[in-house]
Amino acid sequence: MMKTVTVLGGSGFVGSSVVARLDQAGYKVKVLTRRREQAKHLILLPKVQVVECDIHDHAALKTQLQGSDVVINLIGILHQTRDNGFEQMHHQFPRRVAQLCEELGISRLLHMSALQASASAPSEYLRSKAAGDQAVMEYSKKLNVTIFRPSVIFGTRDRFINLFAKLIQWIPVLVLAMPQAKFQPIWVEDVAAAMVNAVDEPATYGKIYELGGPAIMTLQQIMEAVMKTIHVQRPIIGLSLRMSLLQGSFMQLLPIKLISRDNVKSMQVDNVCQQPMANELCVVPTDMFAVISGYLVKNTPRGAYDHFRAAAGRVINARR
Repeated sequence: MMKTVTVLGGSGFVGSSVVARLDQAGYKVKVLTRRREQAKHLILLPKVQVVECDIHDHAALKTQLQGSDVVINLIGILHQTRDNGFEQMHHQFPRRVAQLCEELGISRLLHMSALQASASAPSEYLRSKAAGDQAVMEYSKKLNVTIFRPSVIFGTRDRFINLFAKLIQWIPVLVLAMPQAKFQPIWVEDVAAAMVNAVDEPATYGKIYELGGPAIMTLQQIMEAVMKTIHVQRPIIGLSLRMSLLQGSFMQLLPIKLISRDNVKSMQVDNVCQQPMANELCVVPTDMFAVISGYLVKNTPRGAYDHFRAAAGRVINARR
């Protein structure tokens, strides 16, 4: 019998890859989203059902979770708002999802956390993630729970590499907070593969997995890699911790959130794995350079020109 997997946050960056892989693996997938329009790219997948649902409405969420065999929670925020705070989204919501799984007899729950989540972490973001992990794990005697803690995730639709690539193209100097902060970037498809491979793998029950790519890089090294990929060089001015916090305090007031004071505090802890990728996840992490060149170059003026020239060449050749 085909299992039904309900994905919370399935229309987002990571969720889209997870949903596509679940569909390919033969699961029946239900994606809950507040606006169906945001998940239109998933509607055409043969085994995917997109349902409009306000996940903050307890009764509505309970109704939509009924009949599920598996629940995957990918809900998370990087910046707090007046309506959605870290405590609500990262701690109380995962607790509520686990509670509903128990009430409805849904035995399998996969939960997305963050690398270096800890009650003693310097940022509210990481502390709230740790609180959510603990809340979910409290149900591990009644549910088959697996928690994933990825480092920074990159991919075609990411808001990390793409954002910096755009900034580098338009500003003469890159003023970089916490340039020596360490990360272990992991491809979104590797994260999705790890989660989907774990759905029916009993060896993953009750465990917390760290997910990272094959290379550990400083933030400055990542920016230099982006510059090399898009063929644009900019001077980098690295800021001290004090100046980074000051930059975060200012930039969190802007309409478009690039970085906040809490983000800077998160970067005080090296975002790297303490253990290699577990064998039972059946994933060999992909090199970042092999991936970003495939999507960054197309988004640059030079890349767009090359793409147009190649397309024109194909048309001319076809006419011949």
